[in-house]
Amino acid sequence: MIRHAFKMKLKKGFEEEYKRRHDALWPELEKALKEAGIHDYSIFLDEETLTLFAVQKLEPGHTSSQLPEHPAVKKWWKYMADIMDTNPDHSPVAIPLTEVFYLK
Repeated sequence: MIRHAFKMKLKKGFEEEYKRRHDALWPELEKALKEAGIHDYSIFLDEETLTLFAVQKLEPGHTSSQLPEHPAVKKWWKYMADIMDTNPDHSPVAIPLTEVFYLK
């Protein structure tokens, strides 16, 4: 099992909208994530800095590196681009985080 963590940035004033959109996650996106070997996926918001902290578990042999090409993922990125910091292709600016402690 691989654990992967990264951070993203939410635009000011979109805290409730971000949560609303994720509460109504599209079934095709959920399916794509699970088929890529992603599960136990959480996103936390630091309300002071509007930094989003994401943590996900990846199955051995996962195919998450192929997700950026999935139509549902591309559609989701475009849908979320108005409320987050994004790259030119609408993907979120995601900065990997280094694990410094883990208690199992």
